[in-house]
Amino acid sequence: MLVAGFIFLIGLVVMPAAIAAPPPPSSPLKQPVIAVKVSLGNAGDELKFVPDNLEFVAGKHYKLILTNPSSQKHYFTAKDFADNIWSQKVEAGEVEVKGAIHELELKPGAEAEWLFVPIKPGTYQLRCTIPGHAEAGMVGTIAVK
Repeated sequence: MLVAGFIFLIGLVVMPAAIAAPPPPSSPLKQPVIAVKVSLGNAGDELKFVPDNLEFVAGKHYKLILTNPSSQKHYFTAKDFADNIWSQKVEAGEVEVKGAIHELELKPGAEAEWLFVPIKPGTYQLRCTIPGHAEAGMVGTIAVK
């Protein structure tokens, strides 16, 4: 009975210390969303991303606002980047897509918003996968610090 009382007493001493521990760091989703705008092409139908170099910080919450002001469709393709982020959702019009996203197609005049949290630092390639577009200069880089 003395041993049982001793274990119970240790439990009373240790438990309050565990309860008083500081809370875990806040969730990235509770942070303010950082908006970043990217244009796929332009009104003159130039084949480029504007800007073509994007930089994010791992653990921050972002909203990537993609627009296509050109007269042709374009793809925002960055598979390695997409494999190393937590994708919350993509919103386009009245549609919301959740889960793994690797490529977004934007038709002329379209807009989409991609909410995500970068996980793994690195430099990733961005390109439009429509034949001839990347070769004509529709490429870029995405850096995660």
